[in-house]
Amino acid sequence: MESSQLLFKIQVNSKIYVKDPETSVLGKKIIEYGILLIDEIGFEEFTFKKLGDLIGSNESSLYRYFENKHKFLIYLSSWYWSWIEYRIHVATNAVVNPFEKLTLAITIATEKIEDDSTTAHINESILNKIIIQEFTKTLHTKEVDEENKEGFFLIYKRIINTIIAFVNEVNPDYPYAKSLVSSIVEGSLHQHFLMCHLKTITNCSEHNKPTNFYLHLISTLLKK
Repeated sequence: MESSQLLFKIQVNSKIYVKDPETSVLGKKIIEYGILLIDEIGFEEFTFKKLGDLIGSNESSLYRYFENKHKFLIYLSSWYWSWIEYRIHVATNAVVNPFEKLTLAITIATEKIEDDSTTAHINESILNKIIIQEFTKTLHTKEVDEENKEGFFLIYKRIINTIIAFVNEVNPDYPYAKSLVSSIVEGSLHQHFLMCHLKTITNCSEHNKPTNFYLHLISTLLKK
């Protein structure tokens, strides 16, 4: 699987960035250290000035790649969901049993992420922590409708629709497939957040992962 991942290029909507960061050493450095800095200080405190100081580059150089830090966060989110989409495709492509496909897809979309050694400049484990903390900030803005029209969230929606199709294969009579899947994917981020910060209001823990909860949920709801 690793060799096939090496041949796979993550696709991100070109309207999100000014210059593709994957095309230069500086661009990859912006991504690599931007992830580390957001993880360290949080998105609210993150600035291009601070990132520029960290990597030894002028702040103006970063703006040649991204218009603002909001677009940068959307880029990281898009990269992450594109990577998740690819993993779901690889895991389910040859699977015939509908419930097994659904189980695999939900596991990948909701589990704690380990770093992928085939992407040297991106630590997916740390990026996963950022998505858990910050993903809703890409959506809950005044510009969301316009950005949606521009296709900024297409990859995320495509994952949702892929899993919806799996739900419909398992139980075509279930009337709330869209709400179910969107609740599972985004809800899993919230459950991971609660596990870390508000432990008394979730049953999820290190020994009882959010994935277990969602697999139990679909089994209860969908299996006839």
